[in-house]
Order: sequence, then structure tokens, then C-alpha cells
Amino acid sequence: MKVTGAWLDDPNAQAVLSVLTDAGFHALAVGGCVRNALLGVPVTDVDIATDALPETVTMLAEKAGLKAVPTGIAHGTVTVVSGGDGFEVTSFRHDEETYGRHAKVSFGADLKQDAARRDFTMNALYARADGTLVDPLGGVRDLLARRLRFVGDADARIREDYLRILRFFRFHAQYGDPEHGLDAAALAACAQHSAMLETLSRERITAELRKLLAACDPAPAVAAMAQAGILAHVLPGAQPQALPVLVHLEGGEPGGWLRRLAVLGGADPEEHLRLSKAESRDLGKIRDGLSNFNPPAVLGYALGADLAADVVLSRAALFETFPSDGWLTEIARGADAQFPLKPRDLMPQLQGAALGTALKQAEAHWLAHDLSPDRAALLGVLGLA
Repeated sequence: MKVTGAWLDDPNAQAVLSVLTDAGFHALAVGGCVRNALLGVPVTDVDIATDALPETVTMLAEKAGLKAVPTGIAHGTVTVVSGGDGFEVTSFRHDEETYGRHAKVSFGADLKQDAARRDFTMNALYARADGTLVDPLGGVRDLLARRLRFVGDADARIREDYLRILRFFRFHAQYGDPEHGLDAAALAACAQHSAMLETLSRERITAELRKLLAACDPAPAVAAMAQAGILAHVLPGAQPQALPVLVHLEGGEPGGWLRRLAVLGGADPEEHLRLSKAESRDLGKIRDGLSNFNPPAVLGYALGADLAADVVLSRAALFETFPSDGWLTEIARGADAQFPLKPRDLMPQLQGAALGTALKQAEAHWLAHDLSPDRAALLGVLGLA
């Protein structure tokens, strides 16, 4: 079997592979790029595995005029820059000792040893420069059956890296078959070690949760997390019941991960996740929108079209109903609306704090009356007509 794709034909990628193979070493694309190519899913990053040691990779790259950056040298990874693109080149390795997310690794392993230290069989796939597939663990069978399995013993793989608990659910949401459910032994191992998730950084937790909730349909995986007691360690108090309703209302379109996070509810996510300032701001607006009953047009005016849609869909999911007819049109109307009054319209009669208060009063009246009163009507409400 051969793997094909523009990523493999890319001269920048081929240049890095050739630097190693021309010197007599093995060099294979590995992991996500191979997996996604077999599934027909876009490939974003090309990682390379080799039996050359990191210092040899660096020497050969620089000799060929390529830049080598020791981005993860302790783990055997050198980023080789070819034509402006970076490729992570990692030496075959095996773990001697593991400490949760950390491990003492040895290099100079063979390909089977390298495959044995990976997380899931569908990620232990390799491809040579000509596209020839190398599958030491039978991962292709699992991949094509959309069956997510840990490499070897699930308990051992999780002890090596507790983040793999979340990766298990995320990969199931992205690549698993929801009709077949989750691997029972793997699910039991995840549940057994779930408390260890609280030892991981909020950044790592957030990165995985963001990818999970951005999947086309994360609801079955999140429901399994809740049933196994895992969701409570990530988002205390979160409930998964509204998530499948929201996914249904989205109509097959990938939903924004923040609105999906919002319908899970629970404690303030910022206590347990690491959100960007923009994400924190937007999530707060969505959650605030769920606590009021402003109509779609008002939401569109106050929040803009995208966040207003998040609120309307999230609200409908939580109440297990459908948005009102024409809700998208109403949001667009509100988002395009312009409040008719300007400060100068109230001057010189009003100044300073009195001016600000009057504008807020007029805007509240305008919003309460479907954004319809014009300038003259609003001046009349303020007694300034």
C-alpha cells in the first residue's frame, strides 16, 4: 500500500528526507500526516522519524545548507527548516523510565521500538519518501475500521503520559466510529487514572479540549467522559446533555468550540482552563446571553452576528427547542442596525453625566421597542423634541 498527497510530493519535505536517506539512514514520515492521508483528511504538519541520532541530523542538515533548530533535543527532536517550512525530525527512541508527562528516553532504537512507544495504533504509521506504507503494529486495520486502540496495554500507555486520557476521547471524536463505541479496556484505564488529569497544566488540558469540542460531533465522546467520571476532573459541574442537541441544531456544520463549552456549563471555565483574552471575553458574552431573554435582533446589535448566533443556538439547545423562525435574519438586522441618536443630538440641553444617562435611557427604549423608534421618537421620549 502506498500513501499519496501533495504533502509527500512537496520538494521541501523531500529535501529533508533525502538529506537523511542519501547518507544511509532511514527517514520516514510518521503519525498524523500518514493517518490523515489514508483517510483523505487535510495534512497540516509533516513529522519525520529516523534512525539517525539528533546530532547527526543536525550535522547533515547544516551540511546540506538547511537550518537545524534543537526544538526538542531532550526528546530527540530537531526541527529542520527547508524552503521556509519546518519539519520535526525525531530519532527512533524508546522509553527507559516514565514520569507522567516526562520520560527518560534512549535513542538508537529500531522502528518497531519507536512504534511501540506511540499512543494509538492509528498514529504508529510510517511512510517512506516514495509513499510506501510501513505499518509495524497493524494500525491501518484499526484506522480503516475507525477503531481507536492504545498501542499495547492501555494502562501502561496512560501511565507514561496522563494527557493521553483526553487524547483518547479527542481522537475518538475525530476518527472513531460512534456506532462501535469506545474500547472498553481503554475506557476503564482512563477512568482509573482520571484524577491524574488535575496534575497537568491548564494549557495542555485546554489544547486538547479545544480540539475535542471542535470535532464534527464530540457529543458521544463527551458523554462517555461524563459517564466515566472524567469530565468532572476537567470541568467540575459540567453536564453533557445539551451538547448533542446543539450539534443537531448546527446542522452538520462544525460549531465554534466556545459555544459548545458554554452549553456544558459547570464552574467558571477560567478556573480550570487557560483561555486567551479574546476567548475569555467571548465565552463571557455567550454565558451572559444565556442568562437573559433578549431577542435575536437585540443580540445581533449587542454582540455581533457570530456571537449572537452562538447565544441563540446554545439557548435553544439548553431548552431543547428550536430557534424562532427567521432568527438568522433577525440577527443580521440587529447587527446592521445603527442607534439613531448621537451625543450632539442632545446638546447643548444636556452635558456630562446627564448626557450619558439620557443616551443609555434612549438606547434601552430603542432596544425594548424592536430597534424601531427613529431619532424624532427618541427625542420625544427624552422630552427634547
